[in-house]
Amino acid sequence: MTSSPSLAPTHAGTESAAPVFLAAPAVPPDMTVVIPTFNERGNLEPLVARLARVLDGLAWEAIFVDDNSPDGTADALRSIGRRDPRIRCIRRVGRRGLAGACIEGMLAAQAPVVAVMDADLQHDESLLPRMFEAMGAGADVVVATRYAPGGDAEGFSAWRGRGSRLATLLAQRVLHVTSSDPMSGFFMLRRETVEELAPKLSTQGFKILLDILATAKGRLKVTELTYSFGVRQSGDSKLDNKVLMDFLGLIVAKATGGLVSLRFLSFATVGAAGLVVHLAALRIGLGLALSFLVAQAIATMTAMTFNYLLNNLLTYRDRRLTGFAFLRGLLAFYAICGLGAAANVGAADWAFYQTNQWWLAGIAGAFIGAVWNYAMSRALVWKDAA
Repeated sequence: MTSSPSLAPTHAGTESAAPVFLAAPAVPPDMTVVIPTFNERGNLEPLVARLARVLDGLAWEAIFVDDNSPDGTADALRSIGRRDPRIRCIRRVGRRGLAGACIEGMLAAQAPVVAVMDADLQHDESLLPRMFEAMGAGADVVVATRYAPGGDAEGFSAWRGRGSRLATLLAQRVLHVTSSDPMSGFFMLRRETVEELAPKLSTQGFKILLDILATAKGRLKVTELTYSFGVRQSGDSKLDNKVLMDFLGLIVAKATGGLVSLRFLSFATVGAAGLVVHLAALRIGLGLALSFLVAQAIATMTAMTFNYLLNNLLTYRDRRLTGFAFLRGLLAFYAICGLGAAANVGAADWAFYQTNQWWLAGIAGAFIGAVWNYAMSRALVWKDAA
C-alpha cells in the first residue's frame, strides 16, 4: 500500500527546507450561510441537521458568528465543526450586535453567494435552494419576505408585528427602499456586493438588510420569496429595548447621507436624558437652599455620572466596559471631562447672574459639558469604538 501524497512532505532540495504538505483538493462552497448567535446552544444541532438536509447536493458552508455566548454556544459549534468541517465559528469577544456579526461573517465567506439567517429556527431554511436559484437567474439580492402575498409573521407577538410593519413603512417612505420586507433578517446576496458596501455599513443595530438596500441606493436588483415566520424554539431573542434607538438612528444616518451617525444620535439622546437629570438635580439643590454654584456643581457631577452609565449601556454597548475597566473608564471620564465640567459650572454661574433664570443657566452649562463629553469619550474612554 502506498501512502497518500496529500500527507507526504516534499523538500525543496535541502534538508533545512521547511516541509511542504500538498493538501487534497477540496470542493469550494457555492453558498455560505452566515448565522449570528447569542445563547443559541439548544438550536444548533437541529439547525445544522436541517441545513444538511435541504442543501444536499449543493456545496455549502455555514459560518456561525457568536457574540461570546455564556451558554457555551461557541464550544458546541466547535464540537459540531470537528464532525462536519462545513461548520465554522467566529467567536467575538468584547463586541456585540447583530449587524456587526453579519458583516464579519459575510466578509469571512468563501463562497460567491452569501445567505444570512437566524439560528432561532424561525426562518424557513427550505427556502435557501430557491433563493440560490434566484441568484443564478440574475438577482443581486433575494429577500425572504413575510409581508408579500403568501407570507406571514405568525411567530411575532401582536405588538412586535405592528412595530415591524410600522418600521417597514417608515423605511420605505424615508429611505425609498422598494422591498416589501426591508426589516427581514433572512436574505441572500453576492459576496462582492458585501465587499463593496461594507465600508459604508453600520456595525451597530439589527437591520443589516435595510442598511444594505439604503446604502446601495436602488442599484441592486431585488427578488422576493415569501415564507412563514416561525416561532422561536429556544435561546434568547436578539431584540431588546435598544432596538428602537438603533432603528431610528439608522434611518437618520442614511437619510442624512451619513452626516449624522447612529452613534452620535444615540449619544445625543443620552445627552438629552442627562440634561433632564441635570436640571432635576439642580432644582432639588436650589430647593435645599444651596447656593447656585454648589447646586450646579452637584448637578454637573450627577449628570456626568448618568451620561457615563447610559452611554456605556447603550451608545457604546459593543465596547461596553465591565469590571475594573468600568471603574477605570468612569474615573477617566471624570478626569478628561474635568475642564469641560469647570467650564460648565463657570458658564452656568455667569449665565445665572446675567439672567437670573436657573433653567437657562443650567442648559448653557450642560451644553458645554456635552461637547466635552462626546469628544473625550470618543477619543479616550471608548477609544476602540468608531
